[in-house]
Amino acid sequence: MIRIEASTLKLLSTFNMVSVYMPDLDFMFHMFFLARYCKLLEENTFRGRTADFFYMLLFGASVLTGIVLIGGMIPYLSASFARIIFLSNSLTFMMVYVWSKQNPFIHMSFLGLFTFTAAYLPWVLLGFSVLVGASAWVDLLGMIAGHAYYFLEDVYPRMTGRRPLKTPSLIKALFADEDVVVARPENVRFAPPPAEELHRD
Repeated sequence: MIRIEASTLKLLSTFNMVSVYMPDLDFMFHMFFLARYCKLLEENTFRGRTADFFYMLLFGASVLTGIVLIGGMIPYLSASFARIIFLSNSLTFMMVYVWSKQNPFIHMSFLGLFTFTAAYLPWVLLGFSVLVGASAWVDLLGMIAGHAYYFLEDVYPRMTGRRPLKTPSLIKALFADEDVVVARPENVRFAPPPAEELHRD
């Protein structure tokens, strides 16, 4: 019983913990990605859709866990996957990938050195991670999970009219999502006044 509980704790904590023994530049960048792109997804794409946002994270965590478990059983790749202890950075990179796919034409600048569109953001950040000596596997796993979500949520439904990643009712019941309402200030016109008001004086 204790062994099962410990294994479950390890499975969950891999997404909630980061390596802080040797904080480096790559670690700081991933923390920045988490704060920025998680907020952008929550406030734009998933605004008023907390259950869908949670389901995206749950899907990403499941895909990442499955990839690591399967990769650990492949002879020539098991050593590389064995060095991956925490998957929190991969889950963070998944959010970066999803945001870039949903906002591909936004112009961005990397450290003021060059500009590019958001569609290339994951590849630019992957190159930076390799440049500073970090493992490319962590970011690649996030890109794979992000692409799987993007394809099943955005591309596949447009091709077939079916949505395989529809959020289950059980998860929707856990979150009290409300319709997004934009308040209209008093005495503010969003259209020209009626003609009779123009000639009232």
